[in-house]
Amino acid sequence: MTIETRNLIAGDWLDGAGTIANVNPSDITDIIGHHAQATTSQLDDAVAAARIAQQAWWDAGIQKRHDVLMAIGTEMMARAEDIGTLIAREEGKPKAEGKGEVYRAGQFFTYYAAEALRQIGDHAQSVRPGIEIDVRREPVGVVAIISPWNFPVATPSWKIAPALAFGNAVIWKPANLTPASAAAIAEIINRQDIPKGLLSMLAGPGAEIGQRLVEHRGVDAISFTGSVPVGRGIAAAAMASMTKVQMEMGSKNPMIVMDDADLDLAVSHCSNAAFGATGQKCTAASRLIVHADVHDAFVEKLAVAAQAFKVGHALDDGTQIGPVVSEAQLNSNLGYIVTGKAEGAELICGGGRVEARTDGHYMAPAVFAGTTNDMKINREEMFAPITCVMKAHSYAEALAIANDSEFGLTAGIMTTNLARANHFRANMRAGTLMVNLPTAGTDYHVPFGGRGASSFGPREQGQYAVEFYTTVKTTYLSGGDPA
Repeated sequence: MTIETRNLIAGDWLDGAGTIANVNPSDITDIIGHHAQATTSQLDDAVAAARIAQQAWWDAGIQKRHDVLMAIGTEMMARAEDIGTLIAREEGKPKAEGKGEVYRAGQFFTYYAAEALRQIGDHAQSVRPGIEIDVRREPVGVVAIISPWNFPVATPSWKIAPALAFGNAVIWKPANLTPASAAAIAEIINRQDIPKGLLSMLAGPGAEIGQRLVEHRGVDAISFTGSVPVGRGIAAAAMASMTKVQMEMGSKNPMIVMDDADLDLAVSHCSNAAFGATGQKCTAASRLIVHADVHDAFVEKLAVAAQAFKVGHALDDGTQIGPVVSEAQLNSNLGYIVTGKAEGAELICGGGRVEARTDGHYMAPAVFAGTTNDMKINREEMFAPITCVMKAHSYAEALAIANDSEFGLTAGIMTTNLARANHFRANMRAGTLMVNLPTAGTDYHVPFGGRGASSFGPREQGQYAVEFYTTVKTTYLSGGDPA
């Protein structure tokens, strides 16, 4: 089935300046459809409509916002199967993962439906007699959302849901690699009883539509998930107009495996974190720091686990790792294999193209051993099914290696020593820590984000999202002399 999609602009589905082909990475002969590319004038129209719609949405009240978000989330969860299949087809993650992503995205909307009702302010007495102080939160205004292709429904959902819950309007630019699933979610939202133009979705090249969006004076806040270079460019553009910014960017997540760890559990969690979603997630564990006493046994078991993964078409039963999202991404991944070997790392297994029943971008999960933390493969985010093992002779050395990175998104440790786990929790410089768990997998009701080059601005998710999507207003009230 071919899907021809348009852009949602100020409440209407419109053609653009042209279209792009949406190609199935599991089978490059399968053209999923064509998606319209928006123009900058259409973006201007969307922003103008959003500014009007935002005030009407705020005036509609908290019960209305609750009801709309609950309806969106409920429909998304009910349609997890068909939209999840669409994600698998256009992005390449196995169908079960696509279905799970959509269901979780629906939970973000139902969670923030409840948050829309939990609008409790603060009250204080002034230091001056006879004056009362009221502190409340109001919407920041029009929010620009720029989302990536690797979680094309979940990531925009955890941005759009709180934006709408707290009374904002949204201009959403999805990734060009995954336009069909984005259009499916926009269609669900647009069918609700909301002001026309409250949500607009415009696809297009980042250098044109994305740049115009982040520079637009009608935008009050920007929430971005993507690469560090793009994030830095957005921050610079936003500073010119003093636009509020929230960014989740790169990572190089470590997992420490200590000599007292359950080795089979450690291999299971590390391989899950490294290779799940084809390694194409910001929480992937691409640095495995293993105590010398268990290093060799761990590497041997990890290689067995990596080679046991079934790589194949995202819609095939039993597929555990789907294709890489595009030919360009696959070539980048293969380039890191060449780089790792040139740096002196030992390729234990994987790292090459995989032949499947269809012509797609398939790659065997790769394990490097004998690596050091100064190697390029341990410094740069690869976004690939590649993980690198380093040896440490003590917990202190392992922690020092783990902290030696410009990134600080997630980090994990495998240990049965409670004191060591607590020390790790206190001294690991990352925003999200996992003890005896994979680095991947986070809950929607608690904050998510990192340190260093991984994140900038207020945290995403949970009640902490209110910091970004609202602004605080303090009012002083004097009743005068009651006599």
